[in-house]
Amino acid sequence: MESTRLQKIARLVQKELSEIFRLETAKMGGVLVSVSSVRVSPDLSIARVHLSIFPSERAEELIKNINANEKKIRHELSQRVRYQLRKCPELTFFIDDSLDYIEHIDSLLHPEK
Repeated sequence: MESTRLQKIARLVQKELSEIFRLETAKMGGVLVSVSSVRVSPDLSIARVHLSIFPSERAEELIKNINANEKKIRHELSQRVRYQLRKCPELTFFIDDSLDYIEHIDSLLHPEK
């Protein structure tokens, strides 16, 4: 059970990361990265960020690039939340493939589409 404080911090990190990714993907064109969920550890040192990437064919390539630039993204995040958080958590990024999973289940249930 997450505390209210952890939930608020997770929402703050999610909101700010969404804005960071929105600005960065606007430069790329044809790619959409959205932050679907953030889980913060109880000691606030690690944040697990789940990203939904469209088109999903480029998801592996983009997640590798995002993980390679984690320090730059964390620095940008820390600049944005410097007055709300004392210490910015370390970020680990994962692909949120729940939409692909739902699509796959739907195609199995309705093969005529």
